[in-house]
Amino acid sequence: MFVCSVKAGTIKFFGAVLLSIALFLTILVLVEPGGITVGAEEYTEAVTYSGIRTDADRVAFLAAFGWEVAGETPESEVSFAMPAEFDRVLAGYNEIQKAQGLDLARYKNKTVTRYTYEVKNYEGYEGKVYANLIMYKNKVVAADLTSADPYGFVHGLEKPE
Repeated sequence: MFVCSVKAGTIKFFGAVLLSIALFLTILVLVEPGGITVGAEEYTEAVTYSGIRTDADRVAFLAAFGWEVAGETPESEVSFAMPAEFDRVLAGYNEIQKAQGLDLARYKNKTVTRYTYEVKNYEGYEGKVYANLIMYKNKVVAADLTSADPYGFVHGLEKPE
């Protein structure tokens, strides 16, 4: 006859192991290759914000949101230092970024580059519309669509309804 005894310490040990495995698997589900999903849930699964090195990568990034741009190269490419303190305008712009899961506050005092492309397929507006991508080390840290009209609009990359 075979007798097996299990101590309370053994049960606690295997319980802790199983709990650790369950926690690890939960973290794997929540983390994607680009990092933890924070906001902009409908875009983060289809669009990668990092690893964007070339003009073609930036055009493909915008195309993933449904935007067609005029030409493969940007109309403008400007590098600048993100200020240490945000004024009212930049704080408002950062709220647009936060709404789409991005946050410029992490990039204060960093040198970033803004790439501007003309959008060809913006519906419901007659004037010129531009897509701006603000990049830091091959990663999109801010993005917007803006009209050329001084009384126009600025909003995130989502298509307006």
